[in-house]
Amino acid sequence: MELKEILSKCDHTLLSPAATWSEIRTVCDDGIRYGTASVCIPASFVRRAKEYVGDRIAVCTVIGFPNGYDTTASKVFQTEDAVSNGADEIDMVINIGALKDGDFDFVLNEIKAVRLACEGKILKVIIETCLLTEEEKIKMCRIVSESGADYIKTSTGFSTSSATFDDIRLFAENVSPHVKIKAAGGISSLDDAERFIKLGASRLGTSRIVRIAKTLEG
Repeated sequence: MELKEILSKCDHTLLSPAATWSEIRTVCDDGIRYGTASVCIPASFVRRAKEYVGDRIAVCTVIGFPNGYDTTASKVFQTEDAVSNGADEIDMVINIGALKDGDFDFVLNEIKAVRLACEGKILKVIIETCLLTEEEKIKMCRIVSESGADYIKTSTGFSTSSATFDDIRLFAENVSPHVKIKAAGGISSLDDAERFIKLGASRLGTSRIVRIAKTLEG
């Protein structure tokens, strides 16, 4: 698989709490230069970043990040605010505790509420696979499939572990055909990136693939 194709599936990501505008601008420049699918950045930078990049690249941000235990009203407000500031894509974290309590209707209805607040923008649902049982992962595949979201996503990259090949394989076996898959966190090599894609991932949440591309340029 060519590097250009892998890069085209990457959400070039910087979500550090210490990120500065200078660093975000560099992420935007690199995303444009290397043809990534989007840049994924903190919500506080969305308006400035969108004004900077215009239509040259999609701007993605995160909602309920990284723990997912914000109220539904808060997640809806965050989404509306991000969209009004120019976000093209939204990655939201589910309420993991509600899932573990078996309150599946709550989890589904919250995703639907955020979906509505997206106003047609792409929605990716982060389920934090490292904290879930296999049964819970399969249940989330079904919930996301029913919710109207565009993607199911493995991880925030801020918990105990990140994307695994087994999780992507499990997603591919259990989501409906209209739901795409995003692998995120810990993707550190071109070989790993290519394997995630071949297993079914349409997007990769990573900053390292762009770094590799820069290195290969010498």
